[in-house]
Amino acid sequence: MDREAYRNCSSLVKIPRQSYEQFWSSHFLDYIDKELSYSKFFKKYLLPNHPCMFSRRFTEEWKCRKQWVTEDGKPNFQKLLQEFDETPVPVANCNAKEYNANPKQVMPFKEFIHYWREYILNGHSSPKGCLYLKDWHMSRDFPEHNVYTTPVFFTSDWLNEYWDTLEVDDYRFVYMGPKGSWTPFHSDVFRSYSWSANICGRKKWLLYPPGQEEFLRDTHGNLPYDVTSAELRDRGLFPHAEEACQPLEIIQEAGEIIFVPSGWHHQVYNLEDTISINHNWLNGCNIDIMWQFLQTELSSVQKEIDEWRNTMDSWHQHCQVIMKACSGINYGEFASFLKIIANNRMAFLNACSSGDPSDYSRHLSEILTTLGPYHAAFDLQRVAHIIECLLCNEDFKRLDHSTLTLQPETMLQQIRDTIQSTRGQHLLYQE
Repeated sequence: MDREAYRNCSSLVKIPRQSYEQFWSSHFLDYIDKELSYSKFFKKYLLPNHPCMFSRRFTEEWKCRKQWVTEDGKPNFQKLLQEFDETPVPVANCNAKEYNANPKQVMPFKEFIHYWREYILNGHSSPKGCLYLKDWHMSRDFPEHNVYTTPVFFTSDWLNEYWDTLEVDDYRFVYMGPKGSWTPFHSDVFRSYSWSANICGRKKWLLYPPGQEEFLRDTHGNLPYDVTSAELRDRGLFPHAEEACQPLEIIQEAGEIIFVPSGWHHQVYNLEDTISINHNWLNGCNIDIMWQFLQTELSSVQKEIDEWRNTMDSWHQHCQVIMKACSGINYGEFASFLKIIANNRMAFLNACSSGDPSDYSRHLSEILTTLGPYHAAFDLQRVAHIIECLLCNEDFKRLDHSTLTLQPETMLQQIRDTIQSTRGQHLLYQE
C-alpha cells in the first residue's frame, strides 16, 4: 500500500461502499489484463467491494498450469495420479441434496480419477451421479508442492494468517470436477472474499450483489438451493423473487482468476472438465462485514432458543456454544482472531522501527514487508475500530472476559501506542 492510499483511508471509521446498482442490469465486470498496482486494486475493488476478473497472464507461470494440464488443455490425469494417488479427498455428489448443499464422502484420489475417466468415456454421465472433488486442502496436505503463488492482490489475508498461526486449519482449496458439476447458491464463509483461478476448463458464475438475495428468500425465510429452478417463479413460495435483479453472468476461461467480494451470493457451473484453486480470505476492508455477519448469526441463535432464556442461568453462554457449532466461530474466538492479527502487525511495525527481526514466520514477514508499513497501520486501525464495536456490544459484554485471550482496552492502547510510535519514527508520513 502506498502513502496516498493510506492517507485516503486512514481516517475511515465506516468503509464507504458505493451502490451496487451498476451491476443490477449488467453482464460485464472489469477485466484486468495489464499490470495493476496493489494500491489501485485496493481502492477500486477491495474498498468498494466490487468484483473483477484477472486474465490468464497472472497465472501463466504457475507450475500447476503446466504440470496438471495436457497440451490440449485437459486435466492431466496421469501426472495428477503420480502426485496424489492414495491421498484421501472430499468428494460431493452434485445430484444429491442435503439441506442446501451436496453430501460429501471421502475417497482415495485415484478412485475419484478412475470415476472421472469413466464419466468422460460414458458421455459425461454415470450411475454414481455427478461427483465433484471440492474443498480439498491440497496446499496444507502437500506444503512442499508450491504449484501456485497467491497474487499480491490477495495476500492481505487475515483468515488464513490466523489459522496458519494455530496450525489447525486453512481456507485454501482445490476443486476438480467434470463437465456438469456445480455448486449451489451460497455466499462464502464468514462473508469472506474469495478468489478462484481456473487451472484448466471453464466455469459459469451467477453473481448477485449484496442485498439482492433477500428478494430470493421463500416464505420461511430460506434461500434457494438453485437460483435457476422453475420453482422461483411460484409467487406463493417465493413472493419477492421477481423483484431481484438478474444475476451477473460471467464465463471464466482457463487461466483466469475471478475476485468475488464479500456477501456476493453466487452459483457456479463447470462447463468443461475443470480444475480450480480457491481461497477464502478476510482483511481490514471487509472485517466490518464479518462482524455484522457474526451479530446476525448470534441473533438467529438467540431467536431459536429464546423460550429458554429465563430458565437457564447460562443461556447467553449456550448461545455462544451453539453459534460456534453452527457458524464455526463465536465472539470469543473472533476476539482471539483480532488479537493475533493485531499482534503480528505491531511486531512488524516495531521491527521496522528497531531493525530487529520479528517473532513470526518468514512467510508472513515477507507478506507484511511486501504490503508495507502503511498497510500494517491501516490493518491496526481497522482492528481498533472493531474492538471499539465489541466494547459497545451487549452480548460481548456478557462474556466472561477472564477467559478471553484479548483484553480489549489493553489492546486498544497498545495499537494506539504502536501507530503513534511509528509515526514518530517517520515510518508513516502524514500531511
